[in-house]
Amino acid sequence: MDAFFASVEQRDHPELRGIPLAVGYDGPRGVVSTASYEARRYGIHSAMPMMRAKRLCPHLTVVSGNYARYKEVSAQVHAIFHDYTDLIEPISLDEAFLDVTDNKRHVPLAVDIAKEIRLRIREEVHLTASAGVSYNKLLAKIASDWRKPDGLTTIHPDRALDFISSLRIEKLWGVGPRTAERMHYMGIFTGADLRKVPLEHLQEVFGKMGRMYYDFARGIDLRPVETEWVRKSVGCERTFLEDIYKSSVLLIELYHTTEELVRRIAKDDFDGRTLTLKVKFSDFTQITRSLTQQRILVTKDDILPLAKRLLQEVDYGAEHPIRLLGLSVSNPSQEAEAHRVEWVEGFLEFSD
Repeated sequence: MDAFFASVEQRDHPELRGIPLAVGYDGPRGVVSTASYEARRYGIHSAMPMMRAKRLCPHLTVVSGNYARYKEVSAQVHAIFHDYTDLIEPISLDEAFLDVTDNKRHVPLAVDIAKEIRLRIREEVHLTASAGVSYNKLLAKIASDWRKPDGLTTIHPDRALDFISSLRIEKLWGVGPRTAERMHYMGIFTGADLRKVPLEHLQEVFGKMGRMYYDFARGIDLRPVETEWVRKSVGCERTFLEDIYKSSVLLIELYHTTEELVRRIAKDDFDGRTLTLKVKFSDFTQITRSLTQQRILVTKDDILPLAKRLLQEVDYGAEHPIRLLGLSVSNPSQEAEAHRVEWVEGFLEFSD
């Protein structure tokens, strides 16, 4: 979906149409959840601090958002998806993969299904959606972002390698800012550059991810559409109204974060053995620290001592205060077995 939260707000509230709009908390520590395309022209994007967004666009309109409403609209869109296939992998409220190789409407071409779905979303939900069509999830994802908003892009197998060759490395799945920086240092700026690097060297530098980058550079992605979602972690985080550098105050915040994490673990009935501490500093740099135990981490007595140990490993102070603390438990004791399959012809991806 295109700028989903903002688009729903503009659809439901005509006075918001055509103006720069951000959905999120309008406070000193608020961040942009979604920005309308009118706001994006000013350089505003998701996860940007709201204060910065308002400096970029002084006449920006901010709404707090209505998550229940967004879930309701998302369900309407997914109902349309299910008219064509039940092989749907939700990524978020506004993004999903569809495997339409054997579809309910017996439409031979995936691109024709994408056209039908986009038309129905426009007519029935009164929103626009962008879609990517290709033979695997990697390329469908890239294609869905290619002509936003309200776009449709198809990447045929015959031209996939040429397409990837000219692609900026940042566009590949799993290549974040730090990985991209490391690749740039290695002289890797495009898919063609990545394709020249031997598998052994990529694995040496990037570990298990090296194999994935090697395959992606060749248009290979064997991951199937997973219709059953298995929770991999449970977490929570706290953004402070003011940056914190005193240990006594941080320990109190860590205590409250641990209590919230324990409540979420109980609610989701989650078993995990790895505790991860996330720290974001005042300059927005971010680090994580993790510990893995043999026992399952469930109670405050299990988690708080480990969280304190992890916090001791963090270098902070008056010149380097902390903006955010987060805790998560992962490494579930039982995970669904992954199934690998050969590539299938018709993958659609609808994204924000």
